[in-house]
Amino acid sequence: MNEHDPARHDAVVADETRPPDTTMAMVVYALYLASFVVGFTGIIGVVIAYVYRGKGPTWLDEHYRYQIRTFWIGLVYAALASLLTLVVIGFPLLIALAVWMIIRCVKGFKGLQEKRAPDNVDTWLI
Repeated sequence: MNEHDPARHDAVVADETRPPDTTMAMVVYALYLASFVVGFTGIIGVVIAYVYRGKGPTWLDEHYRYQIRTFWIGLVYAALASLLTLVVIGFPLLIALAVWMIIRCVKGFKGLQEKRAPDNVDTWLI
């Protein structure tokens, strides 16, 4: 095929209109939720988020940023809550951390389905 062939240009246009693949972002959210059962899957999820960030449209990159922030903020919260288990207050904080993580993952899944960035990416809350 030569450069001026109309069929070649149609194929390029078809590729540009194809929606971005959100599979890996969904996998990261699923790995975060699976970490409640398995434990180490959150680490795999954050590595995937680092690898795929910057390789898609802005709204999808915001999901990877949100996932990376969720991992590191959750790690800080988990360390503090674990330390506070010595004075008993840490146990309800660990439950609150689990609820926080589930809510952030559900918000992320919903945003991916709607093809938009998650709300409040920079927040430490929900």
